[in-house]
Amino acid sequence: MAENNKKIFCQNLWKIFGSNPESAFHMIKNGASKQEFMEETGNVIAIRDASFDVKENEVFVIMGLSGSGKSTLVRCINRLIEPTRGSVFIEGTDIAQMNKHDLKELRRHKLSMVFQNFGLFPHRSVLENVAFGLEVRGEGQNTIHKKSFEALEMVGLKGWERSQIFELSGGMQQRVGLARALAVGSEILLMDEPFSALDPLIRRQMQEEFVNLHSKLERTVVFITHDLIEALRLGDRIAIMRDGQIVQLGTSQEIVSSPADDYVREFVKDVPRGKVIECQSIMEKPSAVIPSDQPVTNAIEEMRKKDTGLGFVVDTSGVLKGTLTMDQALATARKGSTKAGEIASQEFAATAPNTQLDQCLQLMAEDDIPVAVTDEKHHLLGVITRPLVLKAVQSGVSVSAEA
Repeated sequence: MAENNKKIFCQNLWKIFGSNPESAFHMIKNGASKQEFMEETGNVIAIRDASFDVKENEVFVIMGLSGSGKSTLVRCINRLIEPTRGSVFIEGTDIAQMNKHDLKELRRHKLSMVFQNFGLFPHRSVLENVAFGLEVRGEGQNTIHKKSFEALEMVGLKGWERSQIFELSGGMQQRVGLARALAVGSEILLMDEPFSALDPLIRRQMQEEFVNLHSKLERTVVFITHDLIEALRLGDRIAIMRDGQIVQLGTSQEIVSSPADDYVREFVKDVPRGKVIECQSIMEKPSAVIPSDQPVTNAIEEMRKKDTGLGFVVDTSGVLKGTLTMDQALATARKGSTKAGEIASQEFAATAPNTQLDQCLQLMAEDDIPVAVTDEKHHLLGVITRPLVLKAVQSGVSVSAEA
């Protein structure tokens, strides 16, 4: 099946809490709202027809306010909560079809969960807390010791192994919970609002450490939060939930630039667009692209035709070699013919396609010299100007410019 190339795939997932959940679907089919359904039956629709996939090594954020269904949804992924209808596939296997033994093995080896309230054992030391999952799995003492110490070092708690939990700050306790999940080597981490109980400064530090840690370990993560800024900062993609439904799913940029409805629009209205929108969304074609092996006279003709005083010089494979101004080209032409690449200036600003607009503004001179957008091999992809950036920061963008 097509879902097999996804780490997680949820299809038409429903969760209805109550005495007779199957009786609900007739009302739902006839258009009953969540509130109407609850008043009529006493049952609660927690998840309503949710479908999404999570790619390998992706940080997939599920974001919503209290009661939106996000925590119920993540618990359906590991069957801590049994879905009413629908399927959850882990690496192509429907976990609804797993027996108790297989489900237990899945949780021990494939899935780990990090909770908001840390879920630590107060009577155990830091090391003993981290070792717990390995002990349950039946690992040998040498393996337990080695993996636990390695996990604590990953999260910056080396030297705290013998400490008691009550001796640690909230941020440190959350690191212990994360280390416990990492120690068992699970490929998938389910993180249910892991930083929401922390003070704002510690929370931001943990977010930054999480980003750095994920870039090194490359785990698949489903991350639950009620904080949009946290979602935008951490997520490769974000699913926004309301009343049990996923109302929008996309990248940070897609959600901020093109909110699906008024509910999402209200969420994102105060988000600093310059910290979300990327250069590749607004870049445009350079006015004049000049082959490096062309005579300067050709460069002058091209810049005049495009009514610009600046050209971008590239080699035959499209690699950016420099910039050339009209004044520079005219002065050189008067001295005799030469190739554009021989006089191209190496002093130009360039940035990657995924650079955020706030950073691009810092690269721009007061006279609005365009910034080149290049890939990792320095091929010229497009350019951005100060007016383009300012317009996008103020109003957002809904579609990428063609470059």
